[in-house]
Amino acid sequence: MKKILILITTISIIAYANHINWQGNYDKALQQAIDENKTLMVLLIKNDCQECKNIIKNLFMNKTYIDELNKNAIAVIVNIDNKDSFPLEMYWSNEYPTLFFVNSQNETFVKEPLYDATEKDIKEVLIKIKKNTEIEKDDK
Repeated sequence: MKKILILITTISIIAYANHINWQGNYDKALQQAIDENKTLMVLLIKNDCQECKNIIKNLFMNKTYIDELNKNAIAVIVNIDNKDSFPLEMYWSNEYPTLFFVNSQNETFVKEPLYDATEKDIKEVLIKIKKNTEIEKDDK
């Protein structure tokens, strides 16, 4: 079932030109975010969650903010049902899907976790990320 979900998601993402560049490995995504000084966007999902299957299509395909999100964040999908390593205590949730935005340099939340994320939420986080990036550039 997991393989079918991944295949369907991958085919759907490839079919659209404007999409998030999702990573599948938390550790690699975190390291890339650190190396590129970007925010880490973590989408926490689980296998038996219908909304988890819909969130990518509803919030992360063909939206006006996708290019900005790809420019300012490294995105990773973490399936809570998998055995992959990720800091469970940091991303603990009993609601799915949950969206986290994390400062990769100090691993603090940019914004509190989003349980029912909307386009407005994504746009607000992007504004905050861009402001933080500008402040960091000014401090250097």
